[in-house]
Amino acid sequence: MTRHRGMTGQRRIKRATLCRLVLLVGIVGALEILCLDGAIDRLTMPPPHRIVLDMARMLVRGSLDSAIAKTLTNAAIACGLAIVIGIAAAILLHRARPLRRMLDPLFATYYAIPVFAFYPMLIILFGLGDTPQVFIGFMLGVVAVIVNTLNGLDRVPRVLLKTARVNRMDPFETAWRVTLPSAAPYILTGAKLAVAYSLIGIIGAEFILSNGGMGYEISFAYTNFDNATMYPLILLILAVSIAINMALARWEKALMARRGLR
Repeated sequence: MTRHRGMTGQRRIKRATLCRLVLLVGIVGALEILCLDGAIDRLTMPPPHRIVLDMARMLVRGSLDSAIAKTLTNAAIACGLAIVIGIAAAILLHRARPLRRMLDPLFATYYAIPVFAFYPMLIILFGLGDTPQVFIGFMLGVVAVIVNTLNGLDRVPRVLLKTARVNRMDPFETAWRVTLPSAAPYILTGAKLAVAYSLIGIIGAEFILSNGGMGYEISFAYTNFDNATMYPLILLILAVSIAINMALARWEKALMARRGLR
């Protein structure tokens, strides 16, 4: 029965992957035709094949390596902090029910807050370096991790918690050996969101006010109608985000398969 359910789940995943590929090929193909046909002016957007060629040329030349390294390093720091602090905060909130009830409305409306509006204040506090940008990326990513980790902790089977009590595990050991492994799929979902939100935060902050990074280069290219730089950088950001999310999704799939849930 479990094996049959697993095979059904695999077929469903393969069908969904195929649908995504068909949709992606359809969108890219439609853009290619519209650009080559002139329906989309080349000053507005070059054909997708030209964007890919420009990105390859940009990476081979290495002309923007320092900007790419700066953005990805800051995004990795922001995302790492969001995941570590988000998981720790969720564990504490899961045990402190009154505090959680007080903060739940904030979590529900958090992403309505224009976080970038705090950027000038962060510059005053931390200076013009990378710290304000990392802080913006962290602020956007951390709540997604907290909310998803709390969802996972809420769904830990009672029998596992009872087993931990019977074995006299302390709170740290219970979290490390029982609740966090059980909530891992939800935590990975939060991590996937944190990757995207951290990249958005870093690039958005660089776009607004910075003297380096991919966001700054996109802003500079946008102002100067330099499509040969702007679109390849956007495509590179998209490729990096998809690659990381696919790796996390594969890890999540392996975890679920180990539990016989897929």
